[in-house]
Amino acid sequence: MNVLGIETSCDETAAAVVRDDRTVLSNVVLSQLDEHRPYGGVVPEIAARAHLVHLDGIVGQALEQAGLGFDDLDGIVATAGPGLIGGVMIGATMGKSLALARGLPFVAVNHLEGHALTARLTNDVPFPFLLLLVSGGHCQLLAVDDVGRYEKLGGTIDDAVGEAFDKTAKLLGLGYPGGPAVEQAAQSATDPDRFALPRPLNGRPGCDFSFAGLKTAVRQAADKLPVSEDGILAAGDRADLAAAFQNAVADVIADRTRNAIATFREGRGQAGTLVVAGGVAANKKLRATLETLADGADMPFVAPPISLCTDNAAMIAWAGLERLRRGVRDGFDFKPRPRWPLSELRLPEEPA
Repeated sequence: MNVLGIETSCDETAAAVVRDDRTVLSNVVLSQLDEHRPYGGVVPEIAARAHLVHLDGIVGQALEQAGLGFDDLDGIVATAGPGLIGGVMIGATMGKSLALARGLPFVAVNHLEGHALTARLTNDVPFPFLLLLVSGGHCQLLAVDDVGRYEKLGGTIDDAVGEAFDKTAKLLGLGYPGGPAVEQAAQSATDPDRFALPRPLNGRPGCDFSFAGLKTAVRQAADKLPVSEDGILAAGDRADLAAAFQNAVADVIADRTRNAIATFREGRGQAGTLVVAGGVAANKKLRATLETLADGADMPFVAPPISLCTDNAAMIAWAGLERLRRGVRDGFDFKPRPRWPLSELRLPEEPA
């Protein structure tokens, strides 16, 4: 079974072809970083316009790289939410139009489910498993029991971790996107323990996160440092503060994930696998911290390749494949959704 996936939920225009034996035949991603960098973040109108201009060509490239034509496809899937609604509508409409024109089944994929199931594409991780989903807009700990079956164990009560990275990078003058900029700056730190930043909620029960106070502490620390005539912090100060922030984030996530491991095992009576997914999962410090945590808990740890952590269409195609194999087909009247919690997903045989 060969499936074409389309992803347009934010600022990447992407298409991919994936086979049901877990072979990624193509995975084309067109980034819009240059378009959004002057604004320090994603501008929805610019993102939607870029999707509209480039999506046809990206789909064509994905098919060409896969060495397939439309007649070789067994289904077409597209992200239908959550995300920036303009982009989501463009991708979903393209997917539905192609499926209708070619007489192929269509599946509307939840973008978060695409991230959640990536480890099954790359590592064939069995259900159930514990998922840490960390991205620009999301920070959640979830028990993944099956396709369409997710139990939220904890989430952020304020900023998502990726948002905290972006805001910290902007505060320190490190540029956009914030995650890679902070990570790169931290590599030059000479004293990562120089700034005593807080670890919000550490040591408390539960699995929820908080990053707003940490972000405020970074700003307060930066305000006490000297700046140049242009208002720029010295490179060494920026590096040390970036490293301190990154270390604090890793500590917070490890503490909350440790609680989630205990909750997961108590509820399911088995160790499972610890999986991290989402754009922030590309951070090497976070990966190393979680791997150490999993080793200490005698738990397998899986982090997908970095190219499959950030938004891409291969994960969307795979999530669609998982649903197609369970008999799921969506109607061409499916409405894209800017908000679509994983808790609302079900398979057809499940009661509402």
